[in-house]
Amino acid sequence: MTQPKPRLLILSFSDIANDARVMKQVRLFADSFQVTTCGFGEQPDPRVRHLSYVSAGSQRRERIQAVFRRLKWYEVVRRLEPFVGGAERALRGEHFDAVLVNDPEGVKIAFELVSPDRVHVDLHEFYPGLHDHLSEWVTLKRPYYEWMLGQVRRAASATTVSKQIAQRYQDEYQISCGVVHNALPYQQLTPGLTGDPIRIVHSGSAQADRRIEVMMEAVARSSANITLDLYLTAERSAYAQSLRELADQLGDRINVHPPRPYSELLATINQFDIGIHILPPINTNNRLALPNKLFDYVQARLGVIVGPTEAMAEPVAEFGIGAVTEGFDVESVVRTLNTVTQAQTEAWKQHADAAAEQLSVDAQLPVWDAAVNALVK
Repeated sequence: MTQPKPRLLILSFSDIANDARVMKQVRLFADSFQVTTCGFGEQPDPRVRHLSYVSAGSQRRERIQAVFRRLKWYEVVRRLEPFVGGAERALRGEHFDAVLVNDPEGVKIAFELVSPDRVHVDLHEFYPGLHDHLSEWVTLKRPYYEWMLGQVRRAASATTVSKQIAQRYQDEYQISCGVVHNALPYQQLTPGLTGDPIRIVHSGSAQADRRIEVMMEAVARSSANITLDLYLTAERSAYAQSLRELADQLGDRINVHPPRPYSELLATINQFDIGIHILPPINTNNRLALPNKLFDYVQARLGVIVGPTEAMAEPVAEFGIGAVTEGFDVESVVRTLNTVTQAQTEAWKQHADAAAEQLSVDAQLPVWDAAVNALVK
């Protein structure tokens, strides 16, 4: 008789079907485990059982949390998180052999379901540095995250998104993390013909702390024969509106478009030549960032221009897929853009094509596979 598959819970405080990182976990384990997912929204994959719940916060709840946060009653703060209560209710009476949890607030939920040696934690950010440019956040929120990281230390294993973040977790919190980049599976795409003008693209969320206007102003001021198209989510925000107004002021070299569904994004940006992402290091998490869009650009077979963020600059230089600016200000970006030529862009795109398999997530999925299988052996 064949042995029954182990029962694995994938817990995430997100809309799992639209969470690219968690969906990689779902697809990886859906055939080898009896997978149950717990999160917001619809069933993410027909092969898994899904427990969904509604998370509704309130200003009154937030005020109460703030009081307990000042008192350092962090377990009370955690239990007052609306998604924590929703997940606990959805999971009442459930039984699993192992848990893969994607949020530090969910680690204690996992420990209530299985013993800590049956839990793997995937840390998507460097949580103590999320907003450490804000003094009030450092005073009130960072200690809360550090308390939760104390729970993470009890888990059997952990992963995170870059070696730089893994090193910080090891050095500062004694959490040993494997690394799985926010990369895509290998895509069967080819570099398109380089345009005249050279077409630069940026895709991502319209968040003010990303200072997207720097890239827009740099392209507008550059002497190179280039254009910039932006596909921005959070398009209804006041900041997104300000970017549309800025694009109108800067002229027809800059165009802001509605966002594309992620399933269509790569085919859309494959029509461009260079992907750009200049992320200002306004907090520690930004300084350590290795975001999915860099890997999106590579799989779309684009050249890449980034700021001197170590985790992004390293693969750009190693694989010869683009350029790194000297700084994060408009003048630094302009100096780099002014050197861009069609021949150089063509070379970057060919190098991205050559590196696409190595920079896909396929090469790193064995890290998750080994960690989760170790939980049930």
